[in-house]
Amino acid sequence: MELFYHPLSRYSQKVLIALYEKQAHFSPRITDFSDPQTRLHFQQAYHTEKLPLLKTATGELIPESSIIIEYLDRHVTNSAQLLPPEPERNLQVRLLDRIIDNDINNLLFKFERLTASNLSNTLDIKRIENQLLQQFARLDAHLSQHHWVCQDSFTLADCALIPCLSYSFNHLNLLDFDQLVRYWHQAQLRGAWMLVHQEVQLAQTTQHHGLRSIP
Repeated sequence: MELFYHPLSRYSQKVLIALYEKQAHFSPRITDFSDPQTRLHFQQAYHTEKLPLLKTATGELIPESSIIIEYLDRHVTNSAQLLPPEPERNLQVRLLDRIIDNDINNLLFKFERLTASNLSNTLDIKRIENQLLQQFARLDAHLSQHHWVCQDSFTLADCALIPCLSYSFNHLNLLDFDQLVRYWHQAQLRGAWMLVHQEVQLAQTTQHHGLRSIP
């Protein structure tokens, strides 16, 4: 398998966590659309300029982080499952994954874009920040009943949340959310995230002159 991704993209980080959790063999293909040749080459292989993208061993192209992880769960079976087989738990994991992607990660992308813009409106930034804090308050209450996002098992929903927290704890005041702080401490000790975080730090070091926001 080949994974086309950017290490500073949270959706890419989400898939990388899953790959390392699954101990899957893959070839990393770092893809930077700011390079015209890279962008053109990617367009020729896949018309939508969207990362991450998984190319399977049979040449099938699979987009969308959650769909990629579901593919991995079905085809890499000699490791822990990230989508539980029980229908009710599976549905809960999928629901929380969608909430984290749509209501947290996508809002974080808007927040990054606004805070990086010289023309941004302070009221707009504050509005999005308040929306994010509301989401994290709900998540904090949820985590009071769960070790990981969905009960005691590490799942797809955790793959989605951890990259969001990596950014959020550096840019938002989340220290009053005790359960979220507890969760973040244990997440940072997870081997899969350690590997992803090392790559993120390397990418930040090499691109320290004005990082562009990537969802």
